[in-house]
Amino acid sequence: MPSRSSARLAALTVAAVCSAASAVVLTSPAHADSVRIHDIQGTTRISPLAGQKVADVPGIVTATRSYGSSKGFWFQDPNPDDNPATSEGVFVYTGSNPKVAVGDSVTVSGTVSEYVPGGTSSGNQSLTEIGKPAITTVSTGNAVPAPTVIDARSVPSRYAPAGDTAAGGSVDGLPLRPSTYALDYYESLEGMNVQVADTRVVTGTDPYSELWVTVKPHEHANRRGGTVYGSYDGQNTGRLQIQSLGSTADFPKADVGDTLTGTTTGPLDFNQYGGYTLVASELGTLKSGGLQRETTRKQSHRELAVATYNVENLDPSDGTFDAHAAAIVHNLQSPDIVSLEEIQDDNGAKDDGTVDASTTVNKLIDAIVAAGGPHYEWRSINPVNDQDGGEPGGNIRNVFLFNPQRVSFVDRAGGDSTTAVGVTKVHGKAQLTASPGRIAPSDAAWKDSRKPLVGQFVFRGKTVFVIGNHLTSKGGDQGLTSQYQPPTRSSEIQRHAQATLVNAFAKDILSVQKNADVIALGDMNDFEFSGTAKILQDDGVLWSAIKSLPRSERYTYDYQGNEQVLDQILISPAIRRGHDFAYDSVHVNAEFHDQISDHDPQVLRFRP
Repeated sequence: MPSRSSARLAALTVAAVCSAASAVVLTSPAHADSVRIHDIQGTTRISPLAGQKVADVPGIVTATRSYGSSKGFWFQDPNPDDNPATSEGVFVYTGSNPKVAVGDSVTVSGTVSEYVPGGTSSGNQSLTEIGKPAITTVSTGNAVPAPTVIDARSVPSRYAPAGDTAAGGSVDGLPLRPSTYALDYYESLEGMNVQVADTRVVTGTDPYSELWVTVKPHEHANRRGGTVYGSYDGQNTGRLQIQSLGSTADFPKADVGDTLTGTTTGPLDFNQYGGYTLVASELGTLKSGGLQRETTRKQSHRELAVATYNVENLDPSDGTFDAHAAAIVHNLQSPDIVSLEEIQDDNGAKDDGTVDASTTVNKLIDAIVAAGGPHYEWRSINPVNDQDGGEPGGNIRNVFLFNPQRVSFVDRAGGDSTTAVGVTKVHGKAQLTASPGRIAPSDAAWKDSRKPLVGQFVFRGKTVFVIGNHLTSKGGDQGLTSQYQPPTRSSEIQRHAQATLVNAFAKDILSVQKNADVIALGDMNDFEFSGTAKILQDDGVLWSAIKSLPRSERYTYDYQGNEQVLDQILISPAIRRGHDFAYDSVHVNAEFHDQISDHDPQVLRFRP
């Protein structure tokens, strides 16, 4: 199973935030008449026996895992206690192919540990395990404990408790309240045999043979079958990741809106990439929902169509040029201006000092022409080698495509990779000091990140200023299933500084010309309700036009069962005034297993 899980820690890690009891090591093992699985799991996220040896713990093997770096098996006590907070199942880490079979009644002796997928620095919750096991098979062919059904009724509507401030915001030491919080509910089932039935797919199958379903079909649902993430307080509690213990070749290729019909059954695991995961020994049958890629309407003769599209590390060796071209020509209806993100240099990730991207861009333009689209012209500024982040050696940058039959570009010399673009006043109108130019490229806010590209365009005699952005990613943020609640979003610090500079530049334009048409667009790597968006919109100089859509239609990206906004087009008051604009998030990628980018493009149409 080619999971994204990284190599296991050299030794199973006892979480640093364990209770004092977990640091105690017994000099002799606890015996089976006093220790059962629910005693090991306890009533918090950390086992009260972590670090201790246990002996002859009984249970029935429910599943085995013989692939990857986490080989072992799950077993479960067929005689549960009456405490809903204590799980009756646990994973036994063998480190090699387990020599037990499903249905075996076994006793296990070993050391209880708390393994943190991704390491303690990740902030992830830990997984209770028994390591260094000695296993005795008592009998074979026993009935596996009936799976616990996870459904809309059983999962609470509240997502997670607030972390303990005395423990740095960790929830690890808090008593589990499985009837109150979804994360507590899932934790109370850690390692147990569970089941979902007739669940709708809310994130399509990824390259690692994983998908996400929801057990709450009405939770923040949209008309295309997804589940929308609309606020930090509006978590989608019904999301659950599905993997399989079977062959990846047999894993269903699902799109959003499909259904896993029948039952999907297996142990509830926890991994680095998504948290609680049903690792299926029995998968439901995939039923297609028939989702189709969207096509936006064509702009009218008097409308300017401006789009943003993250083409995901596009370089000349990729086989996606024709597909990207078809999306631009047919699904986006050949916008007049296309602001591209993640255009790589001419030899992609080869780190040899190459920074020019002419081959990459021209190959895309040629593919667009072949698909029946216009012969776009383009403008960009090559970055300083290895200074703009992204894939090492790739030198990703923002690029403007424009249709010269519809718009013209105002070229003004002086823009380069290190010179900051400014704004001047000429005949009472705003004008860029360089076009194309980059916003404050030497500012620390852009360290190892893409610098915004600014251009001055003319459409039907009207000037339009376009700022193409690709703000720093959310990498490094703690996951939604983190042991720290609410999770820390450390990437915001740099992104907020970047948003401040973009907002200030838009203010510079509007301070010279109050009625200027300004568009700031691109992969903002943050939500429309985020602090980043608030900073970009500060003092009303810009407004995120995706907020003109109904809440259920506000998404450009699909991550771990949450359809969310990362790509935005922000507009100045002159464009917003009178609501004489149309906005469309064109869903051609994010919901599909065969996506050519993980982002959906956005299109704004308006009359300057």
